[in-house]
Formats: sequence, C-alpha cells, structure tokens
Amino acid sequence: MSLEVIRSRFAALLQGDKFIWLIATLLALVSILVVYSSSEALAMRQNAGTESFLVKHVVILVSSMVLMYVCHNINFTRYSKYSKYMLIAAIIMLAYTLLFGANINGAARWIKIPFIGITVQTSDFAKVALIMYVARTLALMQEAAADPKNPAKQISLGELVLPILMVCGLIAPVDLSTALSLFFTCMLLMIIGSANLRDIFSLLMLGLGLFACLVALEDYIPAIRVKTWESRVSDFFTAPADLTTAEMGGQVIQAKMAIAKGGLLGAGPGNGTQAHFLPHAYSDYIFCIIIEEYGFIGAVAVLALYLMLLLRCIRLVTKSPKAFGSMLAIGFCLAIIVQAFIHMSVNVSLVPVTGLTLPFVSMGGTSLIFTGIMFGIILSVSRYIETTANPEDLAAK
Repeated sequence: MSLEVIRSRFAALLQGDKFIWLIATLLALVSILVVYSSSEALAMRQNAGTESFLVKHVVILVSSMVLMYVCHNINFTRYSKYSKYMLIAAIIMLAYTLLFGANINGAARWIKIPFIGITVQTSDFAKVALIMYVARTLALMQEAAADPKNPAKQISLGELVLPILMVCGLIAPVDLSTALSLFFTCMLLMIIGSANLRDIFSLLMLGLGLFACLVALEDYIPAIRVKTWESRVSDFFTAPADLTTAEMGGQVIQAKMAIAKGGLLGAGPGNGTQAHFLPHAYSDYIFCIIIEEYGFIGAVAVLALYLMLLLRCIRLVTKSPKAFGSMLAIGFCLAIIVQAFIHMSVNVSLVPVTGLTLPFVSMGGTSLIFTGIMFGIILSVSRYIETTANPEDLAAK
C-alpha cells in the first residue's frame, strides 16, 4: 500500500481542519507527560501507584478523543435542535447539584450517578449546553435582522439574556470562577455575533446585580462561598506570613518557586519537585509544572497551541456559510481559550486563585470529556465547510 493511499484514507477518516486535530493531539500528549509527573505526589499521599492515576487519566483522555471523533461526524446543524432541551436539562442538573450535590474539596459541584459511584461535574455539561443555545439564538437574531418585517423571526431580550443569567447564577454559589468564565465567554460571543448593544449592556448590568444578590444572601444560603472568594482576593494582595496556615497564599508561593526553577529550558520531564508541595499540581497548577519541567520554551509552546486554535477557529468563522456554524465554533473556542488564559494567569500570579483547570491538559473526568466534545463540534463545523466548499477552494487550501 502506497504512502499516498494511506494518506488519503487517513484524511477521509479524520475530516475537518487538520491543524485542530493536531492541536488536540499535541495537548493530549502534553497532558499524559505532565499528569504522570505531577500525579507522583498525589500517589504518595494516597499510598497508591503513580501508574494507576496515569492509566485512569489515559482511559478518560482516550474516551474524550473517541467522543471528539463521534461529534465531528455529526452534522453541526443537528446541535441547534438539541440546544433547547440540553439547556433545560442543564438547569435542572445545576439546581439538583446546588441542593443535593456531593461535597468534594469544600464545594458541592458534583452529583453521584446511582449504583455506579461515578461523580459528574454538572457545570461542564451546562457550559456546552449554554454556549450551544446562545450560538443558536444569535444565529436566529441575525436572520431576524436580515428580515425585520417578519415578526415570527424576532427574538426577545429574555430569550438570550435570561438563560445566561440562570445558568451562571446556579453555578456561581459553589464555583464562581467557572460562572465568571462562562459569563465572559457568552458576552464575547454576543459581541462577535453582532448582538444589540442594549442586550450586551443589559446582560452586564443584570450580571452585576445577580452577583450583588448572591453576596447579600450569604447568611441565608450556606452554599454561597463568599468567604472563600474574599480569602482568595485577600491572599492575592497580601503575602502570607506563615505558609503552613495560609493555604492559598502558600500555593501561590510554591507556584512562583516552580516558575523560578524552570528557567529557560526547565528541569526536564519528571525532574520537577514542586508537585510535592502544590496540593493540586495535576489540575489547578499544572501549568506551573509545565514551566518547571519544560521551562519558558515549553510554556510558550503550550500557549502557542491555544493561540493557534483561536486563529483556526477565526478562519472557520470567516468561511462558514451558516451563522449558527460560525457562532458554534467560535463559542466553544472562546470557552477553551478563556479558561486556558485564566488558568495560566493564576499560575503566574496575575490574578487571584480560581481553581480552573487547563483545558485538555489537566487531570480530570467530565472536564476532559466535555472539552473533547467541544473540539469535536468545532471539527464538525470545519468538516461541513470542507465538504461544501468548491473543489477549487479545497485545492487552494
């Protein structure tokens, strides 16, 4: 079998933007290397083998890649039909989590699946559902703007703004960083989707009002973690006097030590030491471990992968013949990029500690799964563009 035949079969199997496939694959490889290094300390604390954590992570990562492949084969227009039902399911799941969720690491963000014992972070599903719904609504608004005489196509302010406030408001009490990240992503998507400035301003003002209400209700709803928010901001601006009593401040200092040890080229794979002192080196502070082991060069390489993803998705927006495809691709891309940039900013002490993971790199369960789904839907839009493009356009790519 010739190389050209193998290449053509491989291209037929993995349709869509090959650069996005490459970015996802490289991030997965980085994830395996760094999780193996950073999970050693976790294995020692739990008296378990490092390989057990690695095997579990690889299984979840491979499952995520499989879902990515499945989603990329589904015509993206179908997601428009599912978005309303997914949003309703997300709101119900978030409300259930807030009331009856499993408390892990001081926050009720997970629900346990009966008889299986697996925990699921419902905010990850809600993120996918909300962005899908917002993309659909913005696409309908663009259609309505093109045909203003048809009242059946008009979209009210509540249809766009209220679902965003509802989902973010249900996430915020136990996970403010995820809620703010999702809120900011939706606002950016509205700006890119040419939403009315009144709608954008209304979302911002109502969002600020919702946050004020959450702070005011702290004494009546124990789930609202206002004291945690205050302590993280306080630790960011005030250096802790005692690392043993200031957990968040201690994490920040250990993260800075990891960055300082990394230098230009890093200590080398598996040679980092700060993972033993950072409580969540395999998730919340994994970018620090990348810097320590692979240096400034490794950090820039990871940053470049996310920037390349953004550039490729911007290209999809300019080429997609359907507004929903454009909004869907850039919406999921922004969700990944915004979270990645916040994670990196926390790790290099530019913003207070948030607890957000590095997408498709940090150890995780539902976060990896749903990030894979996001990649798959982006590739579905890319695949549609490829299959509907003129042969001359494809030859010029």
